[in-house]
Amino acid sequence: MFSKKHSKPQNRIDSLIGAGTSIAGNLNFSGGMRIDGEVNGNVIAAPGKPSTLVLSEHARVNGEVSVTHLVVNGTISGPVTASEYLELQGKAKVSGDVHYKTLEIQLGAIVEGRLIHSNAAVQDKVVAFKLSSGE
Repeated sequence: MFSKKHSKPQNRIDSLIGAGTSIAGNLNFSGGMRIDGEVNGNVIAAPGKPSTLVLSEHARVNGEVSVTHLVVNGTISGPVTASEYLELQGKAKVSGDVHYKTLEIQLGAIVEGRLIHSNAAVQDKVVAFKLSSGE
């Protein structure tokens, strides 16, 4: 009844953008990443592989964020896609639409945009049903 079919988040951090560091440009990564600095560009994880992104309370991303597992305690200005799990901690601020499968929001988190739930299994069934009914 409580089975979880999504991939596990990465337990280790492979890459770190330290406090005081500023990156201008898109950032592509795989595995686990923690950002304590600022990224002016998109932060995109390798598609089809489990990935974890952690944004500390000092982190700022100005661009799109797309990962499987996302923990935010900083600021994101842009659209967010967390294909498996999204946690918005108390100091999180997201300005943009948020696509998620599983969501946890702590008291104090701010979202200025739409929260859009996506469930791939249900979408597949709906598409399959529509295709079979058209025959």
